[in-house]
Amino acid sequence: MDQFIQQMVNGISLGSIYALIALGYTMVYGIINLINFAHGDIYMVGAYVGFALTTFLHFSFFPALFISMLVCSILGIIIEKVAYKPIRNSTRIAALITAISVSLFLEYGMMYFVKAETRTFPALLPNKQINLFHTNIVLDIRNLYIIFVTISLMAILQYIIYKTKVGKSMRAVSLDRDAAQLMGIDINKTISYTFAMGSALAGAAGVLVGTYYNSINPLMGVAPGLKAFVAAVIGGIGIIPGAVFGGFFLGITETLVSAFGGSLYKDAVSFTILIFVLLVKPNGLLGKNIKEKV
Repeated sequence: MDQFIQQMVNGISLGSIYALIALGYTMVYGIINLINFAHGDIYMVGAYVGFALTTFLHFSFFPALFISMLVCSILGIIIEKVAYKPIRNSTRIAALITAISVSLFLEYGMMYFVKAETRTFPALLPNKQINLFHTNIVLDIRNLYIIFVTISLMAILQYIIYKTKVGKSMRAVSLDRDAAQLMGIDINKTISYTFAMGSALAGAAGVLVGTYYNSINPLMGVAPGLKAFVAAVIGGIGIIPGAVFGGFFLGITETLVSAFGGSLYKDAVSFTILIFVLLVKPNGLLGKNIKEKV
């Protein structure tokens, strides 16, 4: 039982990272029905911004986290304006190819400037471990930071979406873009806000991962980005609670599979679950069936 609880704690920590990245996927999809495959690479950029701030400017954890989120939000807005806005009314395959192109541009652009080798992230958080209730369950302080930051950011996001004018406009655009525009909502600004918030969450995830694993590289966003997309689809793409649920579900599942001897097969298990969910409930575990008139 101690081993199970220990892995659950580790799984919640990993799931927090997946959830932060998955939120960006699901927000963008909910607004403009675009799968932004460059989102995982924005997470990578956030990690490198945090690395530069802490290594060269000697920033502490929270200032580096905040500035990385700000830089990534600006990057998300630029990507939307330059790459996605011109093809907003194009076919889905054109949008998909553009997203993949932006992803490769970020990866190899970063590789050109910082080289391909792995960098060691500074130790910003105390590497302390405590025994929970005098048991064999060991709780890493860094896990607590990750979970605390994730829950705080998700609470702020929920407040923005449900209690502010920006959030109201985002919900209106996600329901009916044309009707929202007729009601005086600026569609372009709303989409920019969505990219900014999603990218900021990805940047925060990049700093958290760099701090926890102490290593970053230009291709570090590929696998977590794909896993976060899987998490968003499992929970229900376009649904914010679904992204959170899918992230935690996938993180806990991977950790338990690894703990019980299946570390080589954890990715296979994740995608097998995805296939099963799509077969049983194509709109995700928290998604709803939508009727369309034909």
